[in-house]
Amino acid sequence: MRYVKVRNVTRNVELGQKVRVASSFLNRAVGLLGTASLNVGEGMWLSPCRSIHTFFMRYPIDVVFVGAEDTVLSQRTYPPWKISGWQTKSRGVLELTAGTLERTGTRVGDKITFDPSPLVGEGAGWGGQSRTPHLNPPPPVGRR
Repeated sequence: MRYVKVRNVTRNVELGQKVRVASSFLNRAVGLLGTASLNVGEGMWLSPCRSIHTFFMRYPIDVVFVGAEDTVLSQRTYPPWKISGWQTKSRGVLELTAGTLERTGTRVGDKITFDPSPLVGEGAGWGGQSRTPHLNPPPPVGRR
């Protein structure tokens, strides 16, 4: 799995430091399904993507549709069991912890950047105390 760091350069603020990249059909189809939650700074970048849904999700997420020039086309918080409209000009969708958009002041028209993250290869195993799958859990003991 590959990760990126995402910044809103218009507002000079970080949106996510541990954002998983979903570029294959299968990774985009699964998305965040099966995850128990997102921690602050975590998220997913789906590309290409023009519409999302939160069916079967257990928590709300902030959603940012990003255009060809890496500008915010639309943004809002989606609760579980909703579907977005079709965004024809979207090149991808950024899914973030709910509250990130409000905390960072991210708005339509803001410029977004994606930088490589040193977290390449992380993400197998289980996280938290509940033994519920987590987006970016540590590797199992004994794995190298």
